[in-house]
Amino acid sequence: MDTFELGRIHPTAVVSAGAQVGQDVTIGAFSLVHPGVEVGDAAVIGSHCVLGEPTADLYATAGATTPPRPCHIGEASVVRSHTVVYAGVTTGAGLQTGHRVTIREGSEIGEGVRIGTLCDLQGDLRIGDHVRLHSNVHVAQHSIIEDFAWLYPQVVLTNDPHPPSDTCLRGVTVRRFAVISVGVVLLPGITVGEHALVGANSLVTADVPARMVALGSPARITGRVEDVSCRHGALEQVYPWPVQFRRGYPEGVLPDASDISGP
Repeated sequence: MDTFELGRIHPTAVVSAGAQVGQDVTIGAFSLVHPGVEVGDAAVIGSHCVLGEPTADLYATAGATTPPRPCHIGEASVVRSHTVVYAGVTTGAGLQTGHRVTIREGSEIGEGVRIGTLCDLQGDLRIGDHVRLHSNVHVAQHSIIEDFAWLYPQVVLTNDPHPPSDTCLRGVTVRRFAVISVGVVLLPGITVGEHALVGANSLVTADVPARMVALGSPARITGRVEDVSCRHGALEQVYPWPVQFRRGYPEGVLPDASDISGP
């Protein structure tokens, strides 16, 4: 058998007896599927992946017999090589990951989400439908990322205002359709409003209202997203972004441009 063949489980992959694998699932070479994992129909799991990775409590007690927390990978998902998904993770249909992604326990992920290479999701967080995380995004515990948000490379969502601390953790909230540009750091407890835009390399220390642009370190509100112009003159209106960008989304998922183009 070839190293990777659609609809087949490679002979070097290990699928535990307590796992449930749907129809037409592909599992690549040297991948490991732990007990308690459910893999939906037509999912593709690349090589050297781990699904249902045990959490730290398993190692804390010698001879522990507590059943692992369930781990569910939605149907028609694509989990690329060297990705690790912990026990206690739930994903909707159509998940796509890049390579070497880590998704920790307690992560709830919606449908049609794309998570880029080397992203680190620290668990106990919620991600809505059709969210886009580019490469090297760090999402701290207790974060909330709502539907259709975009987070570009090297974005960091923090949660600890007094590191190290166990008692003051406050996750970041990114509302629907918000765009967080390259290299942005969002401090604990910040909310970025719906359709808002945060410019590259900004340090966000205060909430960003809906449909506003924030730039700088610390970030300051500089205007409305509707007033952002295309520097090349190719687009009549740039933001809110669904007025001009729809690639990669199922038909009918995004709102009509006329419904979101106004103030």
